[in-house]
Amino acid sequence: MKEPTPTGEPPAVTVVEITDPTAASAGIELLDLDAVQLQSMPLRVRRVIVRLGSAAVVFHATNARVRTRTSVRQGLLAYTVFGPQASGTANGLPVRPGLMLAVEPETKVAFVADGGWESIGFLLPPEDIREHLVARRREDEFRLPRGAEPLQVDAGRVRGLFEWGKLLVDTASQQPDLFDGEPRKRAFARDELLETLLATLRIAGDFESTRSDRTRQAQSAIVKRAEDYALAQTGDRLYVTDLCKVAAVSERTLEYAFKEIMGLAPVTYLARLRLHRVREALLAAAPGSAAVSTEALKWGFWHLGEFSRAYKACFGELPSETLRRVP
Repeated sequence: MKEPTPTGEPPAVTVVEITDPTAASAGIELLDLDAVQLQSMPLRVRRVIVRLGSAAVVFHATNARVRTRTSVRQGLLAYTVFGPQASGTANGLPVRPGLMLAVEPETKVAFVADGGWESIGFLLPPEDIREHLVARRREDEFRLPRGAEPLQVDAGRVRGLFEWGKLLVDTASQQPDLFDGEPRKRAFARDELLETLLATLRIAGDFESTRSDRTRQAQSAIVKRAEDYALAQTGDRLYVTDLCKVAAVSERTLEYAFKEIMGLAPVTYLARLRLHRVREALLAAAPGSAAVSTEALKWGFWHLGEFSRAYKACFGELPSETLRRVP
């Protein structure tokens, strides 16, 4: 990954290989991203960012099942398309050919990405779209998305948009100097991005969800309520009874929702979520300022032996080893 420019601005192209889910948001100024790894296996996430002045193209790929909560910063719209082999969900909606996601600024989207996932996000301020359309006397074509809106587009057009973004990302990864220090080239690429994106949006329609889609989205909402509770009640033990009360569902419905969305039982997933929070704290600690037992108890792990075993199964090392390697 290139270092920031002398002016303090990030480089036009950054390529990051992520092996620790708790570091997924490090070094990215465009997104708020919280990640939880759902499989105990070596993680390999690849992220490429190509900055085109006021716009950016962001590519993500993962080899393992991961849950992220992602939102765009700085007043940017996000239009996301998915690779042809991508499998997973966005706010519970299964990803499939022809699906495109339009997201307004600061709206959080819960993605569950299976291994083999590829996605490309096109980030740009709404003013850029309006100016582009005004110059072509087509300003009536554009409206801001509300929250996170799924759009239905011809599968071939969505794949064409994904392939355009993937070609840009691959070129930038291999030849970053084409973009660094070349504002005219970045401006040209941004204009081509606008043309390609708007050509796709012109034929986009409202997404017609099926009964199965609505069921999965309802299950995703149940999971979110339970997640929010687990993060708010940091020092408490997790009990299924409490989770059922918070989510206002039966134990069977709760179990089924978590198995469908996360592939894990509720307490298993939420304990893993808390393990990620402990790891974040240990990695962020100044030398000598934190103790493993303190952070474990803070997040509701009362049996330290079981906590250490669960931590090692999740991250491949003991919590004491994480703390020792903090600079």
